[in-house]
Amino acid sequence: MSKGKIMKVFPGGNTSHGFFSLYNYIIPQDTTRIFVIKGGPGVGKSTFMKKICESMINRGFDAEWHCCSSDNGSIDGIVFPQLGIAMIDGTAPHIVDPKNPGAVDEIIHLGDYWNESMMRQAKDGVLADNRRVGRLFGMAYFALQEAMVAMTEWESCVSESQNWPKVNKTFSAAWEEVMGGTNPHWDVIPVDRHLFAWAISPQGKVNFIDSLLSGIDSLYLIEGEPGTGKSTFISNFGHRAMEWGLDVEFYHSTLNPDDVDGIIIRKLGIAMFSAGGPFAYKPLEYHGFQKRIDLSVSLNDEVLRVYAAEIKAASNRFNQHMERAISHIAQAKATHDHMETYYIPAMDFAAIEKRRLEIELRILGYADELAKAASASGGRII
Repeated sequence: MSKGKIMKVFPGGNTSHGFFSLYNYIIPQDTTRIFVIKGGPGVGKSTFMKKICESMINRGFDAEWHCCSSDNGSIDGIVFPQLGIAMIDGTAPHIVDPKNPGAVDEIIHLGDYWNESMMRQAKDGVLADNRRVGRLFGMAYFALQEAMVAMTEWESCVSESQNWPKVNKTFSAAWEEVMGGTNPHWDVIPVDRHLFAWAISPQGKVNFIDSLLSGIDSLYLIEGEPGTGKSTFISNFGHRAMEWGLDVEFYHSTLNPDDVDGIIIRKLGIAMFSAGGPFAYKPLEYHGFQKRIDLSVSLNDEVLRVYAAEIKAASNRFNQHMERAISHIAQAKATHDHMETYYIPAMDFAAIEKRRLEIELRILGYADELAKAASASGGRII
């Protein structure tokens, strides 16, 4: 049996709006099972999920890794799409509680496996580190707000020089190329899913977009500097596709979640991502059809020259504030890692491993039930 595939996304982000959660889109609420994992830093939540994920992948099931934007070596959730099963970290800052307890959701509390006496002795250190982490993230979000101000100024200067009717014509041509042979289904209610493809993390600006493109035949890369209309182009394409009855995945900007950096329309096998500006996606492992659409070609160079000094200054300020935000996030991670040193010695990891194996057997039981149901109906789940 071949191994399953892994798709990596971010369900939450460090943004100019603060920590921004899209956790409601990890998995639908009417699914098979959602395990919400609770517990402090260092109790093994990410390892718990990774081990189950590795086991299921080895059995041929595809998986989604919902990576942590504050430490992209860690995960905040896993999803097995073929089974309708998810495991989600339900601790701060992404508080998740069961919405349909028992019927769909349940809590796995890894705090049941720590030595309370040892944790009480570590109280002062835990409180001090927690305050420090909160303060550092606050400073990071102030820096990202300032970066957003600089970006808005940068975009406004470029936007004034854009030939918007020409951009609209380019959009129409792209729509006709992609959708020309597709008929709208007005009676279909489409499903939209919203996640982040990028993260502003301790390691800098990070993306795993290549992992999203399994089964995608055509990749459209929208180029152009900030203010040329890339986000609007991509977002409008996705929303218009939904009007035609197509499910669309929207990948939001990690700086400004109101903007969209990319879309995937899996039924058509097409993806469209921003390939310009500070968050420019460059395919490394995708080898399908690629087409680049450069929105900078319709800019008025004379107007750009008028604002050249302002654009350069805004760009420099943006980069300075981004570097400051990343530095604060990296310091927050280091402090968080130190806080884990209070929890790790207090944990009964043998008991946690036993619980993990119990949960894994339950997931395999759900898989068997779904396989029998699919077999009875002539289908399959893998």
